Amino acid sequence: MQNTFHRIMIIGGSGSGKTSLAREIAKITKLPSVHIDWFYYDPGWQLRKHDLVQKDVIQAANEPEWIMEGNHTSTMKYRASLADMIIFLDIATPIRLVRTLRRSLQYRGRNRPDMADGCKERFDLRFFRHVLRYRSQGRVRTLAFLQSLPAAKLKYHLKSRREVQAFIQSLTNSHQS
Repeated sequence: MQNTFHRIMIIGGSGSGKTSLAREIAKITKLPSVHIDWFYYDPGWQLRKHDLVQKDVIQAANEPEWIMEGNHTSTMKYRASLADMIIFLDIATPIRLVRTLRRSLQYRGRNRPDMADGCKERFDLRFFRHVLRYRSQGRVRTLAFLQSLPAAKLKYHLKSRREVQAFIQSLTNSHQS
């Protein structure tokens, strides 16, 4: 694994482990972790104006070092153009659904660290439907997006917990040498 990356983009369906992987990579690389959801919501889950989101995400993406996790397709192409590495967490729907439900229960009524202030976790049936539909909709778009990127762009397509753990171990090893 190359050892000279400064911008890492992590994408995948809800509950795929984007935030957890960003946290692990940040520990290993000392790169700052940026959660895309921070930019998209105001307190009470109110969507921010599109132009403000674009401005803030572009400003963050222009920083020299980061790990950015989150999908939000409106800024995905720009972030990918700057990323040294793109990681797609393509985890099975039942696993993502269980993780999402567990997270919802764990943080119920409280803010998650990866969400904007004032966005308290809640059970939302529409969101769980979104989790269920990702495989047939969002995943298809993500795969097409990854295919459209230059072949030279460093990409990882991780499909299981085992592959994620192997990636983390490889990254750890490359930073110890």
